[in-house]
Amino acid sequence: MRTAQQQYMSASAGLTPAEISPGFSSVWKLAWPSITAFALHSAVGLVDLVFVAHLGSEVVAGVGIATQILMAAFSLIAAVTTGTVALVARAIGAGDRAEAERALRASLLLASLLGVVLTCAGSFSEQLVSRFGVDAQVVGLGGRYLSILLLGGVPLALATTFASGLRGAGDVRTPLLVGVVMNAANVVGDYALIFGHLGAPALGADGSAIATVLSFTLGAAVYATLWLRRKLVLDRGRLTEGVDGELCRRILRVGVPTSVEQLFFNLGLFLFLGVISGFGTDAVAAYIIGVRVISFSLIPGMGFQIAASTLVGQHLGARQPERAARSGWAATAGAAVAMSVLGLAIALMARSIAAWFGAVGEPALDLAATFLLIVCAAQPFMALEFGIGGSLKGAGDTRFPLFALLVGLFVFRLGGALLVLRWFGGPIAAIWACLLLDYSIKGALLWLRFQRGHWKTIRV
Repeated sequence: MRTAQQQYMSASAGLTPAEISPGFSSVWKLAWPSITAFALHSAVGLVDLVFVAHLGSEVVAGVGIATQILMAAFSLIAAVTTGTVALVARAIGAGDRAEAERALRASLLLASLLGVVLTCAGSFSEQLVSRFGVDAQVVGLGGRYLSILLLGGVPLALATTFASGLRGAGDVRTPLLVGVVMNAANVVGDYALIFGHLGAPALGADGSAIATVLSFTLGAAVYATLWLRRKLVLDRGRLTEGVDGELCRRILRVGVPTSVEQLFFNLGLFLFLGVISGFGTDAVAAYIIGVRVISFSLIPGMGFQIAASTLVGQHLGARQPERAARSGWAATAGAAVAMSVLGLAIALMARSIAAWFGAVGEPALDLAATFLLIVCAAQPFMALEFGIGGSLKGAGDTRFPLFALLVGLFVFRLGGALLVLRWFGGPIAAIWACLLLDYSIKGALLWLRFQRGHWKTIRV
């Protein structure tokens, strides 16, 4: 028998697709809690950056590279979480909550295994950081920071999978509330462990990494406690009940292309950062500062992406392909407007923002401001990747986004950057401008794919 809490969650966050209109209002109801959660997470990331910026450019570079590598670790987890959203959303749309709960249990088991793999990879942290061609001091700082982060591989994988399963079921509020708890713990941990406050030792950059791991662990513990006490919209059942090899293969069949997509994306970022590192530490620091700042303009896109994936999956599960399409277009439009407005605001204050987040000296300020202006111009094209890409993934069409990424990132961004470097020796602004080519081509490919409608008939 379902608990009163579960019935409340179902009523407030798990409407059936027949009860959900495919217009913007329904998209927004699912998007805003996720946007808020991602905004808080990005704010914590910027707090981390501001704190460590006081420790010097080498620390900023080392922490930034380690963070980029951690983002690559999410690629492995995406092999589970993407499939989780698709299968859970389809099952909820079809009115089969037991199947959704079975998919979540299988996903948690797979996520635990991947978390162990990430923890084991911590032994190679310094080797990974050294691949960026930075000096020995940055390698040492970044390698130690990364090894600490990867100790949290299992709780990171579990917390991310719980959040994905709940969002696929239409519950975007619980991940928001758990995210608030995690972020608060991270900020307090940063304050205490970086600078030695509240009776804690002053550990510098290592303290920031420890605080992050502790926040992952707290988040996973909160989710697990709610799940075991049957306080979530998806019930726990017996841990392995109904979990078999076929279900795990279905999850991975949908999720692995997204995992490969993200692996290639992060590989492309590493190679792109390698090109940038040839222009010196100031260029690397400017790029990292710019990426962290521009993450604010990506937040609405991520929220609308989740809404698109959930609604498209649920409408397809309910055999409503036209409603699915309308929801996808509505989410894309919302992402485009919100990201463009935020991008414009950042562009207007680019130099001041660069100074706030650690760019020191005229060369570093100029470089960071230039990068921000270029990436702000790419916001409308990036919105297509979030809105349409999320819609395709919610439908289970995860292979085409991989193809679009390979073309945009490796042919136009990296290929263009290497041509500029080989034939003109730079300048760095021209290399960064290749981002515009990447996102415009990728956006056009995704637009055409979604418009043609092949995704409406994919089985997951």
